Amino acid sequence: MSLTRRDFARKSAITGAGVALAGSVGALATAPNALASTDTESVGEDSATAHGGVGYGPLLPDPDGILALPAGFTYEIITYSGKTKLESGEFTPSNHDGTATFDGPRGATLLVNNHELKGPRADWKYPVPLTEGLVYDPAASGGCTVVEVRHGKVAEWVGIAGTSTNCAGGHTPWGTWLTCEETEDKAGQSGMTKDHGYVFEVDPADHRANRDPKPIKALGRYAHEAVAVDPKRGHLLLTEDAAGPNGLLYRWTPPKGFCHGRGKLRTLADDAGALQAFKCFDSGGQFVDDLSRATKIGTVYGVDWVDVPDRDAKTTSVRKQFTDGEVTRARKLEGMWWGDGGAYIVSSYARAESPAQHDGQVWFYDPKRRTLTLKVLLGVNPDPAKDGAFDGPDNITVSPYGGLVIAEDGEGVQHLFGATDSGRTYPIARNDLAITSAATAAGGTPDKPEYSEFTGATFSPDGKTLFANIQDPGIMLAITGPWKRQRRG
Repeated sequence: MSLTRRDFARKSAITGAGVALAGSVGALATAPNALASTDTESVGEDSATAHGGVGYGPLLPDPDGILALPAGFTYEIITYSGKTKLESGEFTPSNHDGTATFDGPRGATLLVNNHELKGPRADWKYPVPLTEGLVYDPAASGGCTVVEVRHGKVAEWVGIAGTSTNCAGGHTPWGTWLTCEETEDKAGQSGMTKDHGYVFEVDPADHRANRDPKPIKALGRYAHEAVAVDPKRGHLLLTEDAAGPNGLLYRWTPPKGFCHGRGKLRTLADDAGALQAFKCFDSGGQFVDDLSRATKIGTVYGVDWVDVPDRDAKTTSVRKQFTDGEVTRARKLEGMWWGDGGAYIVSSYARAESPAQHDGQVWFYDPKRRTLTLKVLLGVNPDPAKDGAFDGPDNITVSPYGGLVIAEDGEGVQHLFGATDSGRTYPIARNDLAITSAATAAGGTPDKPEYSEFTGATFSPDGKTLFANIQDPGIMLAITGPWKRQRRG
């Protein structure tokens, strides 16, 4: 049943301020241009009590020049592109991106790690190796690797190869990984021999299940970013990172009688189920054309869904199949993670292509209430080169210690940072490794270095280790320390 604008306006009038707190956690608020610098500078051992024990204190420079962490925290390098090797003997591929963890055999932790490599293989020094039986398109350079960590020992192998621009993705309740291609290249474009822009399923525990990769065409062909599974309703939510026009949030509803499980998605017909794009409206029943119009924490929109005409985008990109007024758009729809009975969804930033500018939003989609609530809002960062400010959220995960852990993909200094249920933000790590080989192309100089984004933030199944990646050159890190439940502040 569709939630109409009239229904939402009526419910808003009845419940009043309660609607603004829809969702199962409080607003994760960051005042524009305040961006957690106070917490970064003042939450140390001497002031922890005064600030409610938020965070873990200031970040300490790394003598090895890789990762700055709070006192008491340490890191280990798990994989390093061009240095560590796969079981087959090739080097670990570069450009680490979305990642998830799974329980492995005999106490091991399994991780599936995306490699965001676009275009021909010749463009990259360390593409994903074309392992026999695991290749979709032999011209493509991207894919996933599976990493096994057990008692200090690491093994890595290919999960899927021959895919392109594997950006984020999402884990499933049945123990697999959905890897997303952030591209719309078709056969004949960028050297590709097959169409790209799909979602593929990777099973970290079963090598045989990954043979003969098949795209899940029912989920559409577009610049996929992330996916989250609603375990109760069976829906899949999918973000699109695209511009001209801005991208969309999608929902896929399975066909009647379909039951999720390992490998089931690849058995679907190309047109199975319903793929729809979201359409939002405010408490007054007015259509909302772009999420950037929300400039206040706690803003709540009602959500409706509109059918996608041609999900395979045979002639027209999916997002371009809708006219103004049919769907709601947002710039840089990035990471997404299921938790607290809904999905946390990131819009990384908005500039001139959007109605209003910001440096990051995190929304919470509540499928029961059919609402979208603004939880985090980062104002435009006036000085990205200065440490202490956060901008450009990307990959995201729900922390077992409360709130969120967010990977920064902004300008200047790059962080992993946390956000508590009541809106406090705090630093967890800083990338101290400047980009060197591509410094000139990236705009960095010795006097003004550039730093790669963080990606793939995800906790181990037991919650003791936070894994995260530095995308360039491609480093997977395991962070441990005195984790604690974060207070509301």
